[in-house]
Amino acid sequence: MQAARSGSTPEELEALSKSEGLPVEKLRARLAEGRIAVLRNVRRLGRVRIVGVGEGLFTKVNVNIGTSGTVIDVEMEAEKARIAVRYGSDTVMDLSMGGPLDEIRRRLMRESEPLPLGTVPTYQAWVEGIQRYGGLTMPSDWFIEVVERQLRDGVDYMTIHAALSRELAEKALRSSRVIPINSRGGALLAAWMLENREENPYRQHWSYLLELFAEYDAVISVGDSLRPGTLADQHDELQVAELIEAARLVESARRAGVQAIVEGPGHMTLDQIPVNVRLMKTLTRGAPYYVLGPLPTDTAMGYDHIALAIGGALAAASGADFLCYVTPAEHLSLPTPEQVKEGLIAARIAAHVADIAKYGARAARRDAELSLLRARLEWDRMWSYAPDPEHAKRIYSQFPAATKACNMCGQYCACMIIDRLSRGRPKPTLQQLLERLGDGDGAAKLVEQLTAP
Repeated sequence: MQAARSGSTPEELEALSKSEGLPVEKLRARLAEGRIAVLRNVRRLGRVRIVGVGEGLFTKVNVNIGTSGTVIDVEMEAEKARIAVRYGSDTVMDLSMGGPLDEIRRRLMRESEPLPLGTVPTYQAWVEGIQRYGGLTMPSDWFIEVVERQLRDGVDYMTIHAALSRELAEKALRSSRVIPINSRGGALLAAWMLENREENPYRQHWSYLLELFAEYDAVISVGDSLRPGTLADQHDELQVAELIEAARLVESARRAGVQAIVEGPGHMTLDQIPVNVRLMKTLTRGAPYYVLGPLPTDTAMGYDHIALAIGGALAAASGADFLCYVTPAEHLSLPTPEQVKEGLIAARIAAHVADIAKYGARAARRDAELSLLRARLEWDRMWSYAPDPEHAKRIYSQFPAATKACNMCGQYCACMIIDRLSRGRPKPTLQQLLERLGDGDGAAKLVEQLTAP
């Protein structure tokens, strides 16, 4: 951020320009203003892919992995990291709370390369703090010590729940919310604050935190402890108050030259998702938005990855920049590797659908290419366009092939019938298809419709 403000062009922006198809000048201005962020710790230069999130960039997807307090299987979590790399995640977060946490984080960081790795340091501070101090008596600077340890290891971005004040935590616990505090990290911090009658340690030491993140050029993700955990709690006073506080923290980070993004909901009805994104972007002056879902229904147990695809696509089309995936195990269990894969693919589809609406042809080239292949029934060339090519092939061949078409239509395939009747017609080229898709203003029109009085 500081280099961009000086007018120079960091190498990271050159790499982003190539991968995103945007001019370096635009990227430099947006980075300088805090409207995009590059998720990379200087300790891992050359080992981590340059991933940017924010205004005008393709929507990114994160995969959460890590042990729980009851299921500690490091090899399974390592396999999840490899799945994240194999199936196209942009980042990975280690949320481990069981086992030797430093060793697990370093292992998962290696398995996740070249993807940036994020963490929630509150988890480690809580687990090891209770072991070290025999309860919730750990001092406030213990939380900062854990942050510094993780930055030294090369963690690229961290969820810091600094927008949750002691006052807001107390209000939440007196509120009529269904779930007073839905965030695990937020709940842990609230318990510490109330037990010790102290302010949030991240708020107490915010200036020093900014110095640390500036030193490692890592990114702060301002956590949303009071996100709605049920539809009935959406956009209440507590959620909005925390978002206003997050905006203040983003501004202070910008003044310090520290990159910051903001985390968002949560459970939220479909009509309120564009409203939420607009509110957040207005309050933060365009900071990158990282949404946890959103889930537009509370009743998709076992299929919450589908709920994510619906809510996440709308959020991203409305201007959200970064989707945290949800697996079929959400609300039910630590996910298996296969469930991680299912959640990742659902989130990637949601992100891509949104990007087509936002950016038109810039995002839809592969869609146009696949359309031309599908019209010609060129199956062997189609497989590489699938999120999971082997899965697509298995479905295609689940019944014996009797014609050039698939077994849904067989000999009555529309493409086969019409091809014989239209052989003389001028067929569209890829360039013509891309021109039809335009620059992508459909998302803006959709948001305007949804938020109209």
